[in-house]
Amino acid sequence: MDYTSSQTVYPVLPLKHAVLFPDILMPVAVGRLQSVAAVEAAQASDNQKLIVAVQRDADKPVSSLDDLYPVATVAIVTRVLQRQDHVLQVFLHGEARVSLTPVPGGDAYLQAVATPLPKLESESGEAIALFRNIRELVAKAVQQLGGVPEEMAPLLMQAEQPATLAYLVATMLNLETEEAVNLLGAESLLTLLRQVHERLAQEVHILELRQKIAGDAKSELDKTQREYILRQQLKQIKKELGEDSEQDEMELLRQQLQETELPDEIRTELDRELDRLQRLNPAAPDYQVLRSYLEFALELPWSAKTTDHLDLAQAQDILNEDHFGLDDVKDRIIEHLAVMALKPDATSPILCLVGPPGVGKTSLGQSVARALGRRFERFSLGGVHDEAELRGHRRTYVGALPGRILQAIRRAGVSNPVLMLDEVDKLGRDFRGDPASALLEILDPAQNHTFRDHYLDLPFDLSHTLFLCTANTLETIPAPLLDRMEILNLPGYSEEEKLKIAQQYLVPRQIEQTGLTSEQLPLAEATLRRIISHYTREAGVRQLERTIGRVAHKIARKVAMRKAVSGHLEPEDLEDLLGPEMYRVETARQHPPAGVVAGLAVTPTGGDVLYVEAQMLAGGKGLTLTGQLGDVMRESAEIARNLLWAEAARFGIKVQHFDKNGLHIHVPAGATPKDGPSAGIAMATALTSLLTNKPVRDDTAMTGEITLSGLVLPVGGIKEKVLAARRAGLTRVILPKANAKDLRKLPSEVSEEMEFVFVECFNEVIDDAIPQLELTFYSEIAV
Repeated sequence: MDYTSSQTVYPVLPLKHAVLFPDILMPVAVGRLQSVAAVEAAQASDNQKLIVAVQRDADKPVSSLDDLYPVATVAIVTRVLQRQDHVLQVFLHGEARVSLTPVPGGDAYLQAVATPLPKLESESGEAIALFRNIRELVAKAVQQLGGVPEEMAPLLMQAEQPATLAYLVATMLNLETEEAVNLLGAESLLTLLRQVHERLAQEVHILELRQKIAGDAKSELDKTQREYILRQQLKQIKKELGEDSEQDEMELLRQQLQETELPDEIRTELDRELDRLQRLNPAAPDYQVLRSYLEFALELPWSAKTTDHLDLAQAQDILNEDHFGLDDVKDRIIEHLAVMALKPDATSPILCLVGPPGVGKTSLGQSVARALGRRFERFSLGGVHDEAELRGHRRTYVGALPGRILQAIRRAGVSNPVLMLDEVDKLGRDFRGDPASALLEILDPAQNHTFRDHYLDLPFDLSHTLFLCTANTLETIPAPLLDRMEILNLPGYSEEEKLKIAQQYLVPRQIEQTGLTSEQLPLAEATLRRIISHYTREAGVRQLERTIGRVAHKIARKVAMRKAVSGHLEPEDLEDLLGPEMYRVETARQHPPAGVVAGLAVTPTGGDVLYVEAQMLAGGKGLTLTGQLGDVMRESAEIARNLLWAEAARFGIKVQHFDKNGLHIHVPAGATPKDGPSAGIAMATALTSLLTNKPVRDDTAMTGEITLSGLVLPVGGIKEKVLAARRAGLTRVILPKANAKDLRKLPSEVSEEMEFVFVECFNEVIDDAIPQLELTFYSEIAV
């Protein structure tokens, strides 16, 4: 309908839930600016009228008439009171039903043209009968409720117009907003009376039932039975209304049991428990326990599985995409996928990823799940002392719960997820049991196909689950548990690997998290190397990511404050952003004096160069060792000293050096504990250089264990040690011959740049490290 200037325009007052019916007086609290403006506009008009409409969505602000129901009520503002909380108390008297036509304009409040709807009148016999029935029902309701205001009862009984009585009753009923709007928009008086009569009859019937139930249970009313009576009343009411929820729940459980694919023995047991539940009184203590048990048992994925993706090339791409390096671990995972492709029913191995923090053990589990196309679940075992955390509590205990294993299986929704057990080396043990012993069955493929959780007490097949464990060390894992796992070592990343990880993963991630662009965070390769070597010292990359994040946040602060940002971040800029360098990197010493040798060591944070320094103490006695050396390293120093003492003539050393002087060996840095046999040849070479006064080549580093007979034995950590030597600027490395095979793990560019000397005995070490001894090697044997 088009709006014309001759029609009356009314302000519109939107209400959130209440519906104002004609001939009804209703107080309304008005606080919204839009609503206050509408009330003030009505007060300023001659007729004191406005339109009262109801919002379609009470949670959204009203911006147009489309947000309101189209049927509304024209009302007169009879009185307005100002409350202390700056809210208006407005008394409205409904006049007539209208439909709304929008009017353009009106910034402070909504305006509309009210089109009157037909008056609800009828002289039919059905309308008169309904009117009288409603009066009788109202009398019953007033009598039974007892709490109806005194002025409301005579008003209801004296109403002469059927529509007015219907509207009064509607205000008493607890109607939903949409239902009340439908009553307001009723097309005829018969429709209005029928709807009100039906709803009022239902309410009166419920009131009668409540009185009947209260009368039947009156003899049992005492303090201990009050809760029981209330439950019985609720049950009877729901039963009369056809809403017996307990019966519906039983039927749902029965239907779920029939539809769930279960082994026969499991179905028989659960069917027996469900029959027992139906015989229990809902107020019985065991009722809720048994119901929770059945719900958990039926939620378990007894036979649901995901289909494995056995495309090895795609799996290899996913692993390479998510993680840089870790070739041995990736190869083992691909090998397992290959076996699964050839033999789908093969037993899943129990893989244990062992390595220092931050090398990607947990995220590797997520990559394995993505490569297989399986669901992934994880939980940490760190600090778990109670065996029931894994096996569950027996149902006889109050607050019993299933174990973490079955809870993770339920969350996954399938019986073959990838389940990661983090921090298995940090399991505790006390009077509550030994969780590590519980894992013996869980992680044993020969036993876990019939795993019994104490809470469930039914055999559940865990053999299809791929278990991945993580640990920082193997020393605290019990031997029987360790025997059930296949160990995959993650030794930590080299500086080159950290650089690649930072470039490919860490820097892009920090750019995304801080909202910067790649042009605003241009970290050059030299800058990243400086961060890795001088601001972090770790095997993984967690501290490296945090440090890059600090740089990114400082750049983001400058960008947000509209300060100038330099084009490239050079290494010398890091001190302004991160402060002074935290770590010092050992570099090759030029022309070291006699008695100083570059040794190689491996630490949890990677390889390192350790310069072994030897000094003679005139008139002293014995061997002094400093530098926080462990027992094994001290023994290596004594072996080196005793080897040279026993073979002094062979190496051109005078015996009186050992008799009349003391020897001191120091290994920097003194604050870092050190141990292991790999510095044996370095200590022996340092003593040889000192006692012959011949310096060692300054481009050479060495590692290897030495024996009393002069043999050089293999050691570990060759890759990390060689990379440390290269980082320090050394170009030659003396290695035990048995370690030659370990050089295959080196990057090709490192193998090409470095020179390797393989030795089997200490004579070869001296011949290469101190070449100037060649002329005098045997010259003093006769002295």
